[in-house]
Amino acid sequence: MKEYPITDMFLSLQGEGHNAGMPAWFIRLAGCNVGCEFCDEKRSWSLSNAKKESLESIFKKIQSSKVRNLVVTGGEPTLYNLNDLTKIAKDFGVKTYLETAGVNEITGEWDWICLSPKQKLESLSSSLEKANEIKVVIENKADLLFAERMKMQTNPDCLYYLQAQWGEKEKAIKIIQDYIFENPVWHLSTQTHKYLNIK
Repeated sequence: MKEYPITDMFLSLQGEGHNAGMPAWFIRLAGCNVGCEFCDEKRSWSLSNAKKESLESIFKKIQSSKVRNLVVTGGEPTLYNLNDLTKIAKDFGVKTYLETAGVNEITGEWDWICLSPKQKLESLSSSLEKANEIKVVIENKADLLFAERMKMQTNPDCLYYLQAQWGEKEKAIKIIQDYIFENPVWHLSTQTHKYLNIK
């Protein structure tokens, strides 16, 4: 059965975006071709910090609890073909949620795609069109122009979130708040897991 390099697998609450507060299993796949300087999971960039785990092993762990939501994140999970993972998830009655920067083609059939575009390596239009939500990290006012450019490439049903860069959150939240008052199609995404000090 197919294996993936996994840095971490854990049960927690979704901290960000539209599904904040949702209980879910999280799989952090190793490897990243974006490498954001503000990334809080740089350990996931290297395959040396990962262990290969089979889909059978992954779904046995999920079956050990009542939670039937699976968030696949990274690193950058779209470095891998995820068709088998989402197919088996459906067989097990598990809903699948992808977190990606959208810089690679998205494989698999997902229940929800959260795309967080990054300026250093822009998302593919084909990935933006598949997104259920985009979540743009904001540090300064110039980042809002990038957010609007990404928004223009999404599908009509996509949801739009702005999230403060954690290290500059006091300044960034004020920028986001003022912008949302003038552009209410956008919503604030807060990293609640960091405030609650949970994984």
